[in-house]
Amino acid sequence: MQYPAYASLSSTFRRIYRFEHLLALAGWDQAAMMPDGGNDARGAAMAELGVLIHQTLTDPALAEVIAAAKQEELGSDEQASLREMIRQWEHANLLPASLVEAKTLAGSHCSHEWRTQRANNDWDGFLANFREVVRLAREEAQLLSQHSGLSPYESLMNKYEPGMTCAELDRIFGDVKQWLPDLIQQAMRKQAAESVVAAQAPFAIAAQRELGLAVMDKLGFDFNAGRLDVSHHPFCGGVPEDVRITTRYTEDDFTQSMMGIVHETGHARYEQNLPRDTVHLPVGRARSMAVHESQSLSFEMQLGRSPAFLALIQPLVCQHLGEQAAFSVENLAKIYTRVKPDFIRVDADELTYPAHVILRYEIERALIDGEIEPDDIPALWDEKMQVYLGVDTRGNFKNGCLQDIHWTDGSFGYFPSYTLGAMYAAQYFATIRQLHPDLDQRIAVGDLAPIFDWLKANIWTQASRWETAELIERATGEPLNPAHFRAHLTQRYLA
Repeated sequence: MQYPAYASLSSTFRRIYRFEHLLALAGWDQAAMMPDGGNDARGAAMAELGVLIHQTLTDPALAEVIAAAKQEELGSDEQASLREMIRQWEHANLLPASLVEAKTLAGSHCSHEWRTQRANNDWDGFLANFREVVRLAREEAQLLSQHSGLSPYESLMNKYEPGMTCAELDRIFGDVKQWLPDLIQQAMRKQAAESVVAAQAPFAIAAQRELGLAVMDKLGFDFNAGRLDVSHHPFCGGVPEDVRITTRYTEDDFTQSMMGIVHETGHARYEQNLPRDTVHLPVGRARSMAVHESQSLSFEMQLGRSPAFLALIQPLVCQHLGEQAAFSVENLAKIYTRVKPDFIRVDADELTYPAHVILRYEIERALIDGEIEPDDIPALWDEKMQVYLGVDTRGNFKNGCLQDIHWTDGSFGYFPSYTLGAMYAAQYFATIRQLHPDLDQRIAVGDLAPIFDWLKANIWTQASRWETAELIERATGEPLNPAHFRAHLTQRYLA
């Protein structure tokens, strides 16, 4: 064997990946299929598996193998792979197994109870479980912070977006806060003069599902390696070889379930196109959550809400939901680009969406850094929703601070990934449009190859071969440039 220590590490990480495979599918089932009575046992089983993964990563013998691998004359691919193994190994060794287990159990319990508590607008009931989730997240953040020198919140954020700092985020988001409110108002004034035909409900859930499957097919989803189901909160789970995406339906409105499916299909295609020869290693997995969200938002926002794509799928809408005036190509485009500040982040229009993300970032950062307590969240939420979106959420916990699942399991530091992802997506499409000036005409006739081929070559198959900044610069020729995001929004909503 040319690199015996590296080969030994690869074997260990392949084993970890198989454990993670089972953990991912247990989590999908918990959210989509499991009866309520199974939650305590499932939570305990998932915690046990999490501890087993942690024990494998923290085995003292692994440190010796890593030290030996560092001395081997590895090729560039193996060096990148070793870098990512060490990243995962270092993180695990900073956390005691007892904390890993406690976090999993607390998150599982809080997430499960949240489903009912949200429906019942029960903030007090949620808070009783949430305080423990926050306590454990802060404990993890402190341990990571002591090692990294980053702030507690940055230490958690770096699990999702390695290398990102609060200073950089504050610069990016501070700029967005300067120009976004005026752009929203201009777009709303422009649209006030336009007539939009409302789609006439009801829309049978079975028909919506068939429409979603047909759109997934157009988007290249591999049904031999994945499936579509229902959950309280749409997500993409499973593993690259078996991707599970979910949405949620209401008979009153088909637009959200369909675009939710487009969003999750973006995540799924990334997973399905990761390099199979290294997918069991950290280097073969998705680069970061902002890069992951850039795939879902490339599909949903850049492609999915474009007039060209809506023209492409308009016959499918009519086929599955019936003919009506609202389903003209022009009217569908108006429906999917309608700007209206509202309560729900996952249902938000493209223009107001960043405000939802910035609000959550500011709250969770203050929470983890100890500037506020869980009890303070509703008042702060109400204040920021009023300032950023002009929406009154007082007393409306269901559509306010209880609406997202991310905080229920302690996923603090994730939310910035959404707007960073939207910025990456805008930069991708600016690059693709330079290469293919006729992109919209090709989309309208069903030729999506320019998009998918570019993403596959520059993002999907690159996996974690490069650090995020280098990945983006290699793909687009420049570092992250938020100007592309502003230009895209201005063109779509004011031109």
